Parts: sequence; structure tokens; C-alpha cells
Amino acid sequence: MAARLRLNVFVVSNGSRPILPPRTSNVSMVLVGDSANAADDWIAEHIGAVDVCVTSDIPLASRCLKKGARVVSPTGKHWTQGNIGNALAGREIARHLRELGTITRGPAPLTKKDRSLFLGALDTALQAALREAARS
Repeated sequence: MAARLRLNVFVVSNGSRPILPPRTSNVSMVLVGDSANAADDWIAEHIGAVDVCVTSDIPLASRCLKKGARVVSPTGKHWTQGNIGNALAGREIARHLRELGTITRGPAPLTKKDRSLFLGALDTALQAALREAARS
């Protein structure tokens, strides 16, 4: 999709998990320091209103929304100012339950339906970002 729309893509990692992005001229690998939030900090510092972030990290999604960016989860959820607060609260409750020793479930494996929802949500977010960029 990025190649078709001629978009630049940044894959940001602290190197703790090997990531091999496609070797195309519009995809850049950004390696940051190894601190826990280094990748999130880089993204939040560099993202803007005409950008789209793909993340399952709710605090990062919140930071990107505050910068005016569009945010999509790998399952196709559009994060917005209207729904991010409840997600942050739910994340905090789950963290507290884990601290109390309650076993909480992790994310479910991605399904074909998730992939389809993601591609639709990503296309919607990218088209909105492109319209925003054209107005700028």
C-alpha cells in the first residue's frame, strides 16, 4: 500500500526484537537506544498531523493522537481522542490486577478478519492523512 501511494514508512525499533522491513526505497529502519521507551519516544517526537502510526501500544497511541496523528491498531481499530481514554483506563486496571497476582490474558492471535479490518482501517487513515497533507 505504501509503495502504491508513494509513502515513506519508518520502522522504529530498539533492536530487542529482530525486524526485517522490506528492502524498498520508501521504507527506512530506525534503530534507537535500548531503553524501554526509546522507540516510543522517537515516534512521538517525529510524528505529525499528516502521519499515521500503526501500533498496539495504547500509551504510544495516546501520545501520537496528542500530536494530531492518526493511529490504527494491527487489528484495525482506529484510535481517537474519543476512545483512547477508556483504553488507557482498561490497560491500567489490567496492570493493577497483574500486580495483585491475577492472571490476565494477553492479546489474541491475529486472524484473517483482523488483517482485513486492519487493511481497511489503514487505507482510511492514509487517505485522510493524504487529504490533510494536500490542504497543508
